[in-house]
Amino acid sequence: MSLSSLLRMRLSSRCSTNQILQIRALSGADTVNALRPFYFAVHPDFFGQHPRQREVNENSLKRLNGYLESLQKPGFRSVKPTKLTFYLREVRGETESNNDVLRSGFRLVTFTLQAKDVLCAVVDVLKSCSLSVEHMQGLLTARAQSQNSAQQGGTPFYRPIKWDKTYYAFTGFRDPEEELEQAKKVETTLSLWLRNNEPEATKKQKASISRRAELKRLKRELIEELGLLDIRWQRKWGVAHRCCQMQSLSRLSSQNPEAMHNLRGNTVVFTDQSGMNVSGHVMLGTMDVHHQWTKLFERLPSYSRLLQQTEWLKDRISFLLGGMQVIHMERVGLALPLEDHYSTLNTFHKRLLPHRLALHPRSLQGLAMTLENDRSSPSLHEMGHFIVPTMYDPVHLQNFLQSNAQEAHRRLQRKGQLEAEEEDVVSICVQGLSLQSLSKEPSVSSSQMIPCCRRLIEERSPYMQGLHLCVSHFYSVMQDGDMCIPWDWKG
Repeated sequence: MSLSSLLRMRLSSRCSTNQILQIRALSGADTVNALRPFYFAVHPDFFGQHPRQREVNENSLKRLNGYLESLQKPGFRSVKPTKLTFYLREVRGETESNNDVLRSGFRLVTFTLQAKDVLCAVVDVLKSCSLSVEHMQGLLTARAQSQNSAQQGGTPFYRPIKWDKTYYAFTGFRDPEEELEQAKKVETTLSLWLRNNEPEATKKQKASISRRAELKRLKRELIEELGLLDIRWQRKWGVAHRCCQMQSLSRLSSQNPEAMHNLRGNTVVFTDQSGMNVSGHVMLGTMDVHHQWTKLFERLPSYSRLLQQTEWLKDRISFLLGGMQVIHMERVGLALPLEDHYSTLNTFHKRLLPHRLALHPRSLQGLAMTLENDRSSPSLHEMGHFIVPTMYDPVHLQNFLQSNAQEAHRRLQRKGQLEAEEEDVVSICVQGLSLQSLSKEPSVSSSQMIPCCRRLIEERSPYMQGLHLCVSHFYSVMQDGDMCIPWDWKG
């Protein structure tokens, strides 16, 4: 064979291999486009009135993105199988007979990713969520053609070198296939994870003791000095970050004491934007400067008047809807400005007025509802409150509320029982396991927290003593030493 022919064969083989690699390793933009139907179904922004589901999707998206990034890294060997849980919004055309579809308008999906390339991972995600892969037919067809050509003796299909087992035994290198198989078989258990991570958590916790004490002191002194009812945080920032926020407020108080008078009798919440929230709490944006905080304090009297008008609208809506109360469920990590809430209430009140619904003033007393702008139909939440679209027809709304009132009362009663039971079992857990504290993420429900705590009591791991434990959806060690464990941990 001539040298030129050999070079052409090698060049052709290299080009074909590159094409196959491009099929296997989608670009970042191609991956996003391929997963667009999935993102539309699970994006946290669509779960504004469902904080628990919103946070589950946020955490799972982070894990999914990390998995895909690992696959796209050049020279990767294997990626540990990753279990993901998502809440998917109900799409049109879905039948009500589907048992996976929850009453709240979304369904729960759990699956484990084990794909070795991006294309397979994307297809697995879409299929696991029962979403179409038709928009990826071009990529799938190209992949099938490349595999067929390899099987027919044409251009060799790309694959990593597979060494004999004796190679790894002789050299001492790790066998990537063996590691992957072990990762598939072995799931992380609570006792193993605590044993491996307790030293790191203890070290971080000891390092944060002085900061925790400083945080308590600053909070106590600021509440007394400014006459506040409380100081809170919208996000779960670290202790050091919280100390800096309160030190900033303390400096403003000493530099401009006149501006602080309007704060007296209020609750301050450190969050992402300045203003007043639906509960009437003063929000201080952590990225704002002192000048912006001072302007906010000057406007507090006008905010107080807007809050009174908001409460008046709630009373009027309650009167028109048989005594049902309008409430607001805070989003995880996000706060609704008072102005936006007032606008929503005002729009809904104007739609109710002309219809004069035939409801007894106390027929729906004891029930609650939230208003949502981006929904098309009402629903009954698993915790007993109604979720009502702002622009929904009032007559149809009346029929929906009356037909579901009994079930709403039942769910509210169950909610109260679960919350009381949760409080008792958490107290038993803290005392019985000698924990420093036991908390949970807002996205963890009472029905998840209760069995989790009971299993913790049965487990009685010695590694738990003296820890700050937080029940979440994934294992992690926080920067201040708090240990987060999933509510469905394995023993």
